[in-house]
Amino acid sequence: MTQTPSQDIADLISRCALRDRAAFRTLYERTSAKLFGVTLRILKDRSEAEEAVQEVYVKIWQRADRYVAGTTSPISWLVAVARNHSLDVLRARRPPSDDIDQAIDIADSGPSPERATQDNQQRGQIEKCLGTLEPDRADAVRGAYLDGYSYEELASRYAVPLNTMRTWLRRSLIKLKECLSA
Repeated sequence: MTQTPSQDIADLISRCALRDRAAFRTLYERTSAKLFGVTLRILKDRSEAEEAVQEVYVKIWQRADRYVAGTTSPISWLVAVARNHSLDVLRARRPPSDDIDQAIDIADSGPSPERATQDNQQRGQIEKCLGTLEPDRADAVRGAYLDGYSYEELASRYAVPLNTMRTWLRRSLIKLKECLSA
């Protein structure tokens, strides 16, 4: 009678509990690719995942006697060992958290609610004024002053002479200034 792959792996784990090195080697050969995939997906670093897989198999060797056949699938048990170990590695990367009472004294570097409201209002006014410009002029202004494109790059993008682009931008800024001061 032939065993299913799941029964075969369960048998290998049971033999590892009895310290059968040949069974451990076979278990490693059959399951290491899958467990490497689990650790790599969690850790997102190949060398760290490779090291983690080695540590996972040490744990499997040490804890093989804890696996109870029939309660869970053997591959699920192996994946759980790999997953838990990888999460432990992730937790170890994080700096220890400080006492929450110390965090109260940390200043918020963001704008105050009043300033954020003012900024939103100004942003809305600027967008409204940009909307009064012709679409290509408004895009050129955004490109020059928000995206950092040079006059030459914008002239090339809109297929106009350089001096024409300068005129577009100068006149657009004058219109924006008038709109914003109204």
